[in-house]
Amino acid sequence: MKIISRIKLPVEQEMELFEKKFTQSMSSQVALLNRITHFIVNRKGKQMRPMFVFLVAKMVSEGKVNERTYRGASVIELIHTATLVHDDVVDDSNRRRGFFSINALWKNKIAVLVGDYLLSKGLLLSIDNNDFDLLKIISVAVREMSEGELLQIEKARRLDITEEVYYEIIRQKTATLIAACCSLGAASVRPDSEEVEKMRRFGELIGMAFQIKDDLFDYGNERIGKPTGIDIKEQKMTLPLIHVLNKVTAKEKAWIINSVKKHNKDKKRVNEVIAFVKEKGGLDYAVAKMKEFQQQALTMLEEYPDSPYKDSLILMVNYVIERKK
Repeated sequence: MKIISRIKLPVEQEMELFEKKFTQSMSSQVALLNRITHFIVNRKGKQMRPMFVFLVAKMVSEGKVNERTYRGASVIELIHTATLVHDDVVDDSNRRRGFFSINALWKNKIAVLVGDYLLSKGLLLSIDNNDFDLLKIISVAVREMSEGELLQIEKARRLDITEEVYYEIIRQKTATLIAACCSLGAASVRPDSEEVEKMRRFGELIGMAFQIKDDLFDYGNERIGKPTGIDIKEQKMTLPLIHVLNKVTAKEKAWIINSVKKHNKDKKRVNEVIAFVKEKGGLDYAVAKMKEFQQQALTMLEEYPDSPYKDSLILMVNYVIERKK
């Protein structure tokens, strides 16, 4: 059985019902919009976010979920989908999960409007049901995701990023959404309890490990496959690179920065940077940090009684750092 199917097992029924509710939550009077949202629903990914919502909700409430849990999962998926549609426009990307992106099929203007529509649907789903606590969790996540992206753009121009700033960027850009899913799950069944903040922190730790794992794909190894060097080509500062930049001689540092800034399209030069970062221990350092975040997340689960939901969340935490893509 595939690992994702095993993780999903204890919430399989909830996920099926969620899919129906999620599809309904997108409906519109406009035929064009319905065509596009139908396209979005049919090319869904692994659906990790709603899975986090349901697994956390069930773990902290002895297996119970309610309508708020379904709405929370729908809202996070609506708003996340909106940000992806907008991201594809920003990145001028024609593909998303192996399919054409919305902007590739319907052009940028329509893609931006569809993103706005999905965002408003998500907000209204919360407001119409007085789920203001859930709405606040999601709104904070969207604000932080935008800030994280802009912080990365601002810092990437100078390539002088510290490890602290890097953690802040990935916390906002990636970890904040997984944190929102986990705190939403807790808030839907146990509003105003300390579980809400605990689970937010748990999700944040997973998100940090998740992003560092993504950084490692750029360097590749036997376990991960061949290096892609995409981040270097895009002048993105990742943890292995930041760590090495902070410990090498001024001359070596100048060579790396020059390579990333001026020779990032030169395959041979990119591969030389990758080899240099590996040789100087950048990869080992990043792997150790990723495992630290993973361990902290697993430690947080220890205080909960054993249950299939807890088991799935442990599987999920381990999957995040063991995945192959």
